[in-house]
Amino acid sequence: MSMAQVCCDSAAAATAAAAQVVGAEAEARARARAERRRRAGEAAGRWRHAGAAAGGTPDAATRKRSLEAGELLVARKHGAASVAGRRREMEDAVSVREAFALAEGSHGGRRDFYGVFDGHGCSHVAEACRDRMHELLAEELAVAAAADDVSWTAAMERSFARMDSEVMSAGGASGACGCDAHKCDHVGSTAVVAVVEERRVVVANCGDSRAVLCRGGDGAPPVPLSSDHKPDRPDELARIEAAGGRVIFWEGARVLGVLAMSRAIGDGYLKPYVSSVPEVTVTDRSDGDECLILASDGLWDVVSNEAACEVARACLRRGRAKWCAEAAALLTKLALARRSSDNVSVVVVDLRRRNHH
Repeated sequence: MSMAQVCCDSAAAATAAAAQVVGAEAEARARARAERRRRAGEAAGRWRHAGAAAGGTPDAATRKRSLEAGELLVARKHGAASVAGRRREMEDAVSVREAFALAEGSHGGRRDFYGVFDGHGCSHVAEACRDRMHELLAEELAVAAAADDVSWTAAMERSFARMDSEVMSAGGASGACGCDAHKCDHVGSTAVVAVVEERRVVVANCGDSRAVLCRGGDGAPPVPLSSDHKPDRPDELARIEAAGGRVIFWEGARVLGVLAMSRAIGDGYLKPYVSSVPEVTVTDRSDGDECLILASDGLWDVVSNEAACEVARACLRRGRAKWCAEAAALLTKLALARRSSDNVSVVVVDLRRRNHH
């Protein structure tokens, strides 16, 4: 056998071996792609009852599913969507608690609780607010009712103060918490919560999440039910400076050059400049009410109150039973399309009269 034949045979054998390797690798990649598609299909179609995590009661018909690395809550009277967006970590939390407390006296009926909590530094303060804020408020309302002295402002302030005390004393020691133990007092969360009664909507806000009421139909201006707590808001700036703090402009106004909001739950290292005292509004409901929107600043940084109400109304006009969930999901997508750089969480609550009798 000549040297040329040996070389040709060796080359042919090497080519065949390489083809086998390439073929095996291609087959393995194809199997992996098929498995990923199968799992994605299962995840996209998997629904489960929200249960205690979402605060739904067994008869609330509340369900949740995945939504672009986030979560979508679907129910007859409300919907919520929460996505990490362009952030590496998800630090927002949403609370939906139907009939969390019974109303007393002349107003009667049930009370539903909704909350959006935008964490910073880590997620454990926002998660604690999600799990506990409604319970603390229910306790405070029960105590006030027993004393025949129900003041929404006082009840909300006490609830927020207790929540703040709990997260400060707990120190974020949860096993699920990924932050360093010695930095837990650098963690905090905004809190915007709403209690919906048959005749009133009560909102308490601490931070720069926001509550907006859509009322009056197409073209009617939205009704803001909260005011963002920004360090350069004149009254907040005066309060911070009176306490001995400073507002430093570093990529926007920040308390001591660090925090971009002037009120929050937690953030022990910035007290007393960062306050946990909420501002409370009590709004009578009317026949023209359409929906209530609660959202973190991941939405409001890029979507105006007017635009948010227009999106909600467009979903309402379609006449679908789950329009609140559609509106919440569409608002999160709009925020991402407008390049929001933060987590985005949205709750939409149906306030049309026939849905709350």
